[in-house]
Amino acid sequence: MRQASPRGTFLKVADAVKAQIEADPDMTELPSLAEVMRDHKVSRGVALRAFGVLRQEGMAEPVPGERWRVVRPGARVDRRPLDQRLAEIIATEGLEAGEAFPSASVLAERFGVSRPTVTKALEKLEAAGVLAGGGQGKVRTVRTVPAREERS
Repeated sequence: MRQASPRGTFLKVADAVKAQIEADPDMTELPSLAEVMRDHKVSRGVALRAFGVLRQEGMAEPVPGERWRVVRPGARVDRRPLDQRLAEIIATEGLEAGEAFPSASVLAERFGVSRPTVTKALEKLEAAGVLAGGGQGKVRTVRTVPAREERS
């Protein structure tokens, strides 16, 4: 039985993901750990080490509660948590209390994240009292217009 050498396997995986990033200029996030584990037939630890290599090389960065983000040279990336970026929609689109908030599907497409990720962020905004409603098939509405934070 031939035993694959564990040393260097994570580097091969990192090179394969790097090739994916370079081949697809529109790629904004890395494949999930589960996808990397499945596609390359490696353990979670090997996949994480590969992601670590991409991080060290400045090609990707972890995002709490979301997939790892591809970092492109010269691209300006909004690193605020998703719930903060979603709350900003109220101000930028001039939404008033009682108005409908965009759906999770629309937001997932707009921000390039999964619907469950958007749902978690929307639930945070509901808990904070910014949005009302939501849930299966219900339209979320703006409850309060958050005060704009001054940036220094």
